[in-house]
Amino acid sequence: MELQQMRYVVAVAETANFTRAAEQCLVVQSALSHQIARLERELGAKLFDRTSRSVRLTPAGEAFLPAARQALDAAERARAEVAAAGGEIRGRLAIGAIPTVTAVDLPVALRRFHLRHREVRISLRSGASEEFVERVRQGTLDVAFLGLPLGVRPKGVRGRELARGDLVAVVAPGHPLADKEHVKLDRLADERFVDFPAGSAGRIQSDEAFAAAGVRREVAFEVSTPDFMARLIRQGLGVGMLPAAFVSQLPDLPVVRLSDAPARVEHLIWSRHRPSPAAAAFLSALGVPASSEEAESGA
Repeated sequence: MELQQMRYVVAVAETANFTRAAEQCLVVQSALSHQIARLERELGAKLFDRTSRSVRLTPAGEAFLPAARQALDAAERARAEVAAAGGEIRGRLAIGAIPTVTAVDLPVALRRFHLRHREVRISLRSGASEEFVERVRQGTLDVAFLGLPLGVRPKGVRGRELARGDLVAVVAPGHPLADKEHVKLDRLADERFVDFPAGSAGRIQSDEAFAAAGVRREVAFEVSTPDFMARLIRQGLGVGMLPAAFVSQLPDLPVVRLSDAPARVEHLIWSRHRPSPAAAAFLSALGVPASSEEAESGA
């Protein structure tokens, strides 16, 4: 069984198409198909169901795919470690980041890192904090930037607290509260809200604050990004809750500060295991000691 064969299987699984997989792997389709057929004979099982319209993994293929990915990752990690021993940083750097991260200017940090380490393949995924904690634990992400409610710590990873801050209410121009500098949460009891999905870290911090204030609220619109939230707020469809440090990116929307505001903490997390050379270099560029015992989060 060869690594190249595993690479072909992963490419076909990800593209669901032999032609696109061959293009991605820079080989002719006949060569890719031949190598996958050879691997299937070696394994004694078909990995793909092929029709004229679709390509799908068989149960055997579903079982084989995670191991193939692990083998490819291990081989890439080995090459990166050898290069690092010679003073060259290469390999992959997979990052997760919530859309509202502000403690680090991530585009600037990524540009600087890329200019310094051009052989590193950087990927960035935007999403939710709870998803990223699991992905870092599993090793599919190297580092992630999170936003969590006060007192909540990511489990099973190393991490560092980056910043703390309050949430503010964001309203449409012309809203009755638009000219108020400070209000209490109970002044928002009759408002409809635009917020993140129920159960997400971005939503929990607001839900807990309103519950502590004894305020019931209606979340009429659930969204996954602050940009979409802002678009709904601009149309007067609801009030949003966003980090105070983030709202400068929405200069057209009035901001109302809250005397009993929800709070959130931004964290940077990485694996409890030894980071890859690329991940260690990125953490170092951010001034983070990746191996520090002080960086250990909960078990």
